[in-house]
Amino acid sequence: MAKIGDIELGDFPLLLAPMEDVSDPPFRALCKEQGADVVYTEFISSEGLIRDAEKSTQKLDIYDEERPVGIQIFGANLDSMLQAIDRVEASNPDIIDINFGCPVKKVVSKNAGAGILKDIPLMVQLSEAMVKRTKLPVTVKTRLGWDHDSIQIMEVAERLQDVGIQALSIHGRTRAQMYKGVADWAPIAEVKNNPRIHIPIFGNGDVDSPEKAMSMRDDYGLDGAMIGRASIGNPWFFKQVKHFFKTGEHLPEPTLEEKVEIARRHLQMAIDWKGEKLGVFETRRHYTNYFRGIPNFKPLRMKMVTSDDAQDVFKAFDEVLEQFA
Repeated sequence: MAKIGDIELGDFPLLLAPMEDVSDPPFRALCKEQGADVVYTEFISSEGLIRDAEKSTQKLDIYDEERPVGIQIFGANLDSMLQAIDRVEASNPDIIDINFGCPVKKVVSKNAGAGILKDIPLMVQLSEAMVKRTKLPVTVKTRLGWDHDSIQIMEVAERLQDVGIQALSIHGRTRAQMYKGVADWAPIAEVKNNPRIHIPIFGNGDVDSPEKAMSMRDDYGLDGAMIGRASIGNPWFFKQVKHFFKTGEHLPEPTLEEKVEIARRHLQMAIDWKGEKLGVFETRRHYTNYFRGIPNFKPLRMKMVTSDDAQDVFKAFDEVLEQFA
């Protein structure tokens, strides 16, 4: 039974990874409905939060139906991070997560995200200060290391646990790899099998089939799987994994009607949350996967991903059913 603080997550929980412009409240709600055990917000800049930047403060929106929910923040300045944690705590999440893994250049160049993997003492100092600042459980998401020659994930895990971090999600790539190559779960399993480690260790990276989730559980012995890219336009993935765990069989694909229905709801919730312009724009990345495998789908997909008018997109959903159902 995996636990973060006092939050019981069951055996081998599935976590929705924090993904920029993806894991917003509408998408988190859909993933939760479809079996995600914990969902995380998009990552939020501590500097943006303390300056009241609208894009950052809007990401603090959380809703009861998505609990347990973690708010993820990133930064490398201790004072800013502590002020940000106060703002985050006021939003009343269940978990606060620190991003020490984002490989994107504009984040790393400020020593935040995966940039901090070059300064482990600072990573530990920030984590300890944040644990002391809040009553909420604090977790960390990170990568194996900065590059292949500087992997120190075992030391990192021990030191973070020692200062009070209550769970660790590890992406099986270094920062240098970005998202290329294959995620290596073996070093994550070594952390899990370290007799000194007693906090949950969640694996992340390349869990894109129920079989891989099962392998992470059975072959690598991890405490849970954090799912990122496999869920984009496919919130059913969590349900599919759980069905496979229970029965050893693949859940049938959702029907076209079910796919259209969830795409509709997704778009409508996004519009309700952030207005038509952004709602339409930020759901585009999901449509390729929602309707994957439909022959000759390209003309309709182009309509969905190029129109700025919500009614045009809803009309394209209707046309999917007219043409292919």
